Amino acid sequence: MKIIKEINTLRNFLKEERKKQKTIGFVPTMGFFHQGHLKLIQEAKKNSDVVVVSIFVNPTQFGPNEDFNQYPRDLKKDIELAEKEKVDYLFTPSVQEIYQDDFLTYVNVEELGAKLCGKDRPVHFKGVTTVVAKLFNIVNPDKSFFGEKDAQQLVIIKKMVKDLNFDVEIIGVPTVREEDGLAMSSRNIYLNLKERKAALVLFKSLELAKEKIEKGERNSKVIKNEMEELIKKEKLVNLIYISVSNAENLEELDVLEGKVLIALAAKLRKTRLIDNLFLNIKLTTP
Repeated sequence: MKIIKEINTLRNFLKEERKKQKTIGFVPTMGFFHQGHLKLIQEAKKNSDVVVVSIFVNPTQFGPNEDFNQYPRDLKKDIELAEKEKVDYLFTPSVQEIYQDDFLTYVNVEELGAKLCGKDRPVHFKGVTTVVAKLFNIVNPDKSFFGEKDAQQLVIIKKMVKDLNFDVEIIGVPTVREEDGLAMSSRNIYLNLKERKAALVLFKSLELAKEKIEKGERNSKVIKNEMEELIKKEKLVNLIYISVSNAENLEELDVLEGKVLIALAAKLRKTRLIDNLFLNIKLTTP
């Protein structure tokens, strides 16, 4: 595995790989690897000849009162795990390498970035799409792999790729969960034991929604209310939102039909967690 910090160095290596007609799979990350990241890398290995993984804690996707400085980092461990997964190139640029002092250009997927998490994180998705666009231009991958846990991010990246004619296939990889159902996240490390236990109510509320839908419920208001009542029982969990939307354009639904995304966000003290469920739903009960 080659560890590379400079854009031009990585580009030169990947030019040589393309000359050999090799396909390039790319996994952009902010590091502090857990099993969810490793699943993305494994999918990239299965579907590509050469795998590039980036580790870059992107400052432009953090708001002024968010956890950029505290965001967990462990490059040494990440390198060991990437080597174990047989990553070909690990790209670890500095902030200065990605954003020069006179940087002025941003990519913003207008309406999609203002919904769901965008309501209380107004700069977040503009930062995500900007850095991903830059990384796509640097790596020029054939395929790029994103976790479905960050559902809104996945929808927005797909839209950006379509709108800006990026020649890359975006592949969503199902959420990886702990044995008890909690979605894996680098931020889980912030939780104390009581908060960790309370956080399970997020997954349980999604399971409740799925159960109601399987029994024939199609009214989104009913489903949201049932989820909210369950979550309210956990005093340590402060619900930010529950959304039931079209999984392609994030428009809120009154009646569930077709490709549906049920998503939520909550805070436990200062720790912000998200989770979701993708479903294909028929309007009438089978």
